[in-house]
Amino acid sequence: MSVPLRAITVFHAVARSGSITRAAEDLGVTPSAVSQQVQSLELALGTALVGKAGRAIVLTEAGERYFEMIGAEIDRIMEATERIQGFRSVTTLTVRATPSLSTKWLLPRLAGFITAHPDIELRLDGTNEPTAFQKENVDIEIRHGTGGWPGLFAEGLVEESFRPVCAPSLAEPGGLAAEDLARHLLIHSVKSQVQWAHWFKRAGVTPAARWRRLLFDRTHMAIDAAAGGLGIALESDLMLWGDLRAGRLICPLAAPPRITLVTQWVTCPPDHLRHRKVRAFLDWIRHERDAWAIERDAWAAAAERDAEHP
Repeated sequence: MSVPLRAITVFHAVARSGSITRAAEDLGVTPSAVSQQVQSLELALGTALVGKAGRAIVLTEAGERYFEMIGAEIDRIMEATERIQGFRSVTTLTVRATPSLSTKWLLPRLAGFITAHPDIELRLDGTNEPTAFQKENVDIEIRHGTGGWPGLFAEGLVEESFRPVCAPSLAEPGGLAAEDLARHLLIHSVKSQVQWAHWFKRAGVTPAARWRRLLFDRTHMAIDAAAGGLGIALESDLMLWGDLRAGRLICPLAAPPRITLVTQWVTCPPDHLRHRKVRAFLDWIRHERDAWAIERDAWAAAAERDAEHP
């Protein structure tokens, strides 16, 4: 039996989308046509590739292995075909990052990348879900975490400094002592790698057994709440940068304890590094983070001098 190439591309669409209906929409055919093509591929291979779990479809173990083997190749064939047909005049680069990093740090800088690479069409996918690179059409992910993901290239973006911040209406720069903070409403980012309990310990302060809290599961929401005068947040200067520079947020302590971590990591499968578009993005983001670190350090030094000599 000849290899059913059409059926292979249909199976690839089903496996990538996780849905026969969505695959049919992507391919411009009916769901029944998709099902028939998948069945013809299963017949040719002599094994089941797709099963059902309730109303959803799932890949069998054989289907998972087959998709892993053909996924990257089919993507390359489809991209080459679209270029030849003229459907795609530029190369698409898909970058995944958390909504907070996308909003607070990446978005204000993207104009530079777009200007420098007019032939690259950038797609920014803002989500907290880690990428399954074998199944998803994502080129690079900037992942929040501690690093060390087996099988992935992972480069720390930058060392971040965590500090308390609030609106200028709540306190003056350097106007509070560490022990004063627990008397205010404390804003928590529940997924942050630096929490208030750790900060108080580093500051040598034992707060009351309970303190007033406002909790968010997104960093950008916690930052906006602090800028709105709701309380004091504990956040990374990487995320805070735009609000600190604009004066919407200040640090109410003259000399907060220094807490630094790398929490954002540029990740991708090692074979993605051979793509020009991926290398271009890596070069750009490294330049941006180095320039930002220099600017951040100069600002921090000036802020310390101002706090010491108001």
